[in-house]
Amino acid sequence: MSTASSLMEVFSDETVGGGVAFKNKTLKKAIINQLDRFGDQTIADLSKELSISTPKITSLVNELIQDGLLQDLGKIDSTGGRRASIYGLGSDACFFIGVDVKRYYVNIGLLDFKKHLVTVKEKVPYPLENTQQSLSALIKSIKKFISESKVPKEKILAIGINLSGRVNNITGYSYSYFHFQEEPLASIIQNELGIRTFLENDSNAMAYGEFHHGAVTTEKNVLFINLDYGTGCGIILNNELYYGKSGFSGEFGHIPFYNNDIICGCGKKGCLETEVSGQALIRLVKEQLAKGSSSILSKKIKKPDELKLEDIIEAARQEDVLAIELLAEMGEQLGKGLAVLINLFNPELVILGGTLAETGDFLRLPARSALNKYSLSLVNSDTQVKLSKLGEKAGVMGGCLIARSKVLSL
Repeated sequence: MSTASSLMEVFSDETVGGGVAFKNKTLKKAIINQLDRFGDQTIADLSKELSISTPKITSLVNELIQDGLLQDLGKIDSTGGRRASIYGLGSDACFFIGVDVKRYYVNIGLLDFKKHLVTVKEKVPYPLENTQQSLSALIKSIKKFISESKVPKEKILAIGINLSGRVNNITGYSYSYFHFQEEPLASIIQNELGIRTFLENDSNAMAYGEFHHGAVTTEKNVLFINLDYGTGCGIILNNELYYGKSGFSGEFGHIPFYNNDIICGCGKKGCLETEVSGQALIRLVKEQLAKGSSSILSKKIKKPDELKLEDIIEAARQEDVLAIELLAEMGEQLGKGLAVLINLFNPELVILGGTLAETGDFLRLPARSALNKYSLSLVNSDTQVKLSKLGEKAGVMGGCLIARSKVLSL
């Protein structure tokens, strides 16, 4: 039996054999989860923590090693007596894929069983449109990545796909993109790829990735602000993602913040996203260029419709005055919006991520200043504001980890 088949057998919902077989399966799952949560351990450690006899633990560990799910990592130092062996998860026992879908590209990564990103492909060109053609192109990109990874398909246990907008991560439905059929989008993609597939909101996935492998250290209550073409928020409370009833929490960008007539992507007017987002920044730059404002962008971009968020970010890095001033104004508005969140949630940490966060202190410093001005001082003093540590890899890492977590919790 392959390692992937062995793992799926351990974590499947099916009852195998009689009482002894079912009990062994339960104990193997407990061993894997113990090593996953606390790292490499000895037989004595496992026996003590799981309250299972040493002979039984030894037998089960040997079976898991034979299946390729665990590895004997050698002997540990001892102050006396026989040196004990230490055991851990087998890195190449199985793999997980994370797909982070952006407006004009996708990031795709491959994670091994020990949570190491083995391969990452960033900014693979891809036009996100709410069409069947765009969905087919996404599936094609994933298939190509799998083929080029050289990992046997049967060893890839799950795929996590991140999309912006309304996503129900339990049912696998996306209500903002590719909602063409009655069948859940996750099932449609799973049938095409032949690999178990999970959907997640992009801000939630980025928050999850950053929480486990990024800017978070000991904090338990964290807000991740996803500043891209839109504006979203991933919420982590007491070390867990907060979803709300249907998975639609965190729509920070759709707070009715302004009394303007700008129609948001959600169809409403006055949303925070209409003034604080990548799409809003592009609109503001176009308006200023049309009025004759000086900028290196006027020379670089021949047609206004060709202007992209990355162009403005690059201009700011080259100390373009227009780009820097607009980012500062947007940062102040962002800080005012963050004040609302901080007053509500009293988090330990706010992480600014997404494409716009690549502007660094051009956005963060005015946001922090406005945050100090508009939030309650006692609440504000509890909260740090940091830039994303993972950057483009946040969504990929989150997608992989969420897919992995769902398989291991089966």
